[in-house]
Amino acid sequence: MEHPLEFTYVYSFFLRPPGKFDPVEYAQYVQQIAAVRSVEQFWSVYRHIKRPCDIGEKVDVHFFKKGISPVWEDEANLRGGKWIIRLKKGLSARIWENLLLAMAGEQFLVGDEICGAVCSVRNQEDIISLWNRTADNIGVTNRIRDTLRRVLNLPINAILEYKRHDDCLKDQSSYRHANVDPLSRRL
Repeated sequence: MEHPLEFTYVYSFFLRPPGKFDPVEYAQYVQQIAAVRSVEQFWSVYRHIKRPCDIGEKVDVHFFKKGISPVWEDEANLRGGKWIIRLKKGLSARIWENLLLAMAGEQFLVGDEICGAVCSVRNQEDIISLWNRTADNIGVTNRIRDTLRRVLNLPINAILEYKRHDDCLKDQSSYRHANVDPLSRRL
């Protein structure tokens, strides 16, 4: 007997192609790994895929609700934004796992507001972001922030940044010029 998740989630990844890359083409390079509909499927897939930090540099691993693409332009993401956590190298595996467990276990209690999560492995740091549908709903975005702190066991002063997807589209960047939560500091 399987234990169904409230939502079906899709694992996918993006590996930056060599040479000059146009961010507008991001979606065409996203490759789906698997869809999971139950706790058992989640663990079966999770046990067998590499952790984002073990894949290599310049990779994004996604865990999004089925039907939502991990791109700013997707209808579900267009008016939303993301909470961003910048991590020293070596810290992302545990935090990524805890975030996926919290999403699959519906720990955020914000209904359909959560779209998905991304773990971005970069040269100097790893970045984990949690995407939501409605950037203008401050109450919901703050509830997501507070739940992130709790489920990831982050210290109260850990730096969390928030960036709207319409700002990402304007400056063609996921993480530059994000707004730092005033109650936080860098992990």
